[in-house]
Order: sequence, then structure tokens, then C-alpha cells
Amino acid sequence: MRINLSPQRRDDAIEFSKAGDILTINGAPFDFSALPDGATIPAGEVPCEWIAGPIERVGGKLHITLILPHGPNPPLAVAFPQPIVDPADGVIHLPADPSLVEEPIEEEPANVDG
Repeated sequence: MRINLSPQRRDDAIEFSKAGDILTINGAPFDFSALPDGATIPAGEVPCEWIAGPIERVGGKLHITLILPHGPNPPLAVAFPQPIVDPADGVIHLPADPSLVEEPIEEEPANVDG
């Protein structure tokens, strides 16, 4: 499998995992196991806003391009991401823009004594 990443200015996030040729994007599974070698699914045919182009099987390997969200000033690894080649099954950690990572909000204890 080859996953190309297309950086895009967005404020939302993507969670991505794989199990063989089943890709789960933000909780929605997409099964590409029936796609034969040399075939292409045209861009826009798969109902997923995170897929940014055609999906192909080349030499037995699935090729897909995903949108990689980033904030206004992404680090170089996010602005110019390297392809992910032959990732293991499980959660796939994509390059992340720290400005999009939500940090827990620490609240001050309420002063109930007056």
C-alpha cells in the first residue's frame, strides 16, 4: 500500500487505520479488497471527503491519496509530507500539526467560601 498525503488548511482532524485493504477513515470503513490489479476508482466515486484523488491498485498494491489537515503555519513534515509505504495493520499515525491538537483545559477550582 502507498498512501500519499495532500496537505490542506482545515481545522478538523483525520483518524486513519487499516486492516489489509479495509481502510477506516474517521470511523467509516472502506473495503478495497475487490479492486483488481490495474483498476482505478475515479476521484469522487468513494463517498469520503478525506480521499483526494483516484484509488488505484498498481502491482498488487493499493495507492490512495488522503487529505492531511493542517493549521495556518504547519511544520515542514506536514506541509511537505512523505508518502507512507507498506504500513502495518492498525492505526496509522499521520504527520500532525501541533496547532490542531487539542490540549486539555485546566480549570481553576471554584472558590465557594466567598
